[in-house]
Amino acid sequence: MVPIRQSADVRRASVLNAAIVEFARSGYAGTSTEAIATRAGISQPYLFRLFGTKKDLFIATYEVVAARIEEAFVDVADRLEWEDAMHAMGMAYIELLEDPDLLQVQLHGFVAAAADPDIAAACQDTFRRLWRLVDAATHAQPMVIREFFAQGMLCNVLAAIDLAAVDEPWAQSFFEKDGTAIEALPTLRHASRGGSAPSTSSPAYPGRGA
Repeated sequence: MVPIRQSADVRRASVLNAAIVEFARSGYAGTSTEAIATRAGISQPYLFRLFGTKKDLFIATYEVVAARIEEAFVDVADRLEWEDAMHAMGMAYIELLEDPDLLQVQLHGFVAAAADPDIAAACQDTFRRLWRLVDAATHAQPMVIREFFAQGMLCNVLAAIDLAAVDEPWAQSFFEKDGTAIEALPTLRHASRGGSAPSTSSPAYPGRGA
């Protein structure tokens, strides 16, 4: 029985990889399970044996993308504290956005969530886990964490519409000379305005230096 279970696990991972590509292209409503099965090299009936329904597969796919973000945050925030950890997580997220499939699955998840409470619950769970992770790493005030997430959503939009490619002053005002979004996270914004990062005694990070 062990070899069969291992084979199913491998197939499941293959389907999820295929689903990321297909859902990124066409979204939840526009993607067929047949296209995903074909890309994964399995039959459509076997796909349903592995995941049950198309919705189950989409949620599992979204959760894979969410896990990549969470893992990236954990990796870079390790042994860092406060605003240093927040800066590292923000930069890690910008790097993740270089993967267009990861970005598109996120965006399609938000779109699908508006019409489906199960998908909305999956998106909520992602935000819950990431919020707790950022909170534990930074001990920042809720308004700072909220701003961190808001700037991440702005980065999603900038990446999705490829604003960096628009060579006009209004568009480039969103970026520093190296192409990094100024509003990516609070510490970058402070630096871009010629100021300093929040001090270690900043009330935004209660307990720092205590």
